Amino acid sequence: MSANEDGELPVRTRKRVTRRLIPYLMFIYALAYLNRANLGVAKLQMQTNLGFSDSVIGFGAGIFFLGFLLLDIPGSLIVERWGARKWIARIMVSWGMVAVLMGFMGTSLFGSVRLTTQFYGLRLLLGIAEAGFFPGVIVYLSHWYRPEDRARAKAYFMVTQPIAIAVGIPLTRWILENIGWAGLSGWRWAFILEGLPPVLMGFVTLWYLTDLPQKARWLADDEKQWLMGELKADEVRKIFAHRVRVIDALRYPQTFLLIVVYFLIVTGNQALIFFLPSITNTMKGMPVVVRTLAAGLPYACSALGILINGIWAQRTGKLQWHTALPVLATGVSLGLTVLARDRVWLMMGLFCLVGFTAQAYLPAFWTLPTTLLGKSAAATAVGLICLGNLGGFVGPWLFGYLKTITGRYDAGLWVLSGCMLLAGTLATQIRIPYASKGGATE
Repeated sequence: MSANEDGELPVRTRKRVTRRLIPYLMFIYALAYLNRANLGVAKLQMQTNLGFSDSVIGFGAGIFFLGFLLLDIPGSLIVERWGARKWIARIMVSWGMVAVLMGFMGTSLFGSVRLTTQFYGLRLLLGIAEAGFFPGVIVYLSHWYRPEDRARAKAYFMVTQPIAIAVGIPLTRWILENIGWAGLSGWRWAFILEGLPPVLMGFVTLWYLTDLPQKARWLADDEKQWLMGELKADEVRKIFAHRVRVIDALRYPQTFLLIVVYFLIVTGNQALIFFLPSITNTMKGMPVVVRTLAAGLPYACSALGILINGIWAQRTGKLQWHTALPVLATGVSLGLTVLARDRVWLMMGLFCLVGFTAQAYLPAFWTLPTTLLGKSAAATAVGLICLGNLGGFVGPWLFGYLKTITGRYDAGLWVLSGCMLLAGTLATQIRIPYASKGGATE
């Protein structure tokens, strides 16, 4: 290791980048995820007010991801070629506006349009509005972190998902039960009040984010030069390996393996996110506070799982195993929740175990594309892998359909378990042609 790497400059630069970017990206991602997932709680009132079945809710939850798919690849390429700041700001303003409109379903604002058409159309628009945000941030982080630092940075960013749900579920439920201003139901206010902040933060993003290190006035000159040199060296290696063009991502077999793995994981995870509040709501013998805690606690456990696995993956560099093992553990735990159905406290414990492992794969998995590929190839691969978000349509719809025809959640949980076990098995086949460095410290 060079004297420069042993010195204070690398540590100081990485810390400054992390303090500047990660908290802000976490906050705006929390706003995005809350507006995506609050349907799982709002449905508890919506189904009574609007007469929607679990199948309708599941289809509406899933159709979000069809819209999501439309701009994922263009979005990641836009961030790679033209910068993230304006693109992320546009996304936040548009998704916030659509989220607010969700609160006016069934009112005169939509005239005589069928209620289910309003629901499906707005969920589709919400997906289109948010499309490109997540892959854009993944590509954006590769502009600021070396390969050996990315797993930890993405662990910090992705821990937002479970935190948003763990905090958002009680928040949305509180709004449902305590706010009924202007004669509007609580579920309407949940969409309205949780949709307004992203609009405001979209304008803040234009001022706060910086597209590239060379444009960062908040970095010292020596910090800029060190970081730009490190990132340039990584890109040179990928150019020699012929993995930087758009076509290189399409020719690389690992890209398609990652798509399949991600599809199966999202199928399982998204169905659980949207229906866990309903599953825990069937525990009628438990107080409302306990049922709310049971719905949110697994995602508090997820935050811990993501951080531990992300930091551990950075130290070992074994990205495929830090992807596969948590997913396999999730499949086993989901199967056990079915067997523990009549033992409420055991079932709650198993859901917490599911929470701990279900999203722990995220930092390792999303470090793979930018580790295997560079520049436009990596951006294209990230967008292509996001095609796996189609599982976000399949999972909730299938889970809701199975609940509607069987009257129970067991069949759906078995399907989710199978998806996760297959995804974990396939993830063991991911091959990294070179060892990524580990052990970097902040």
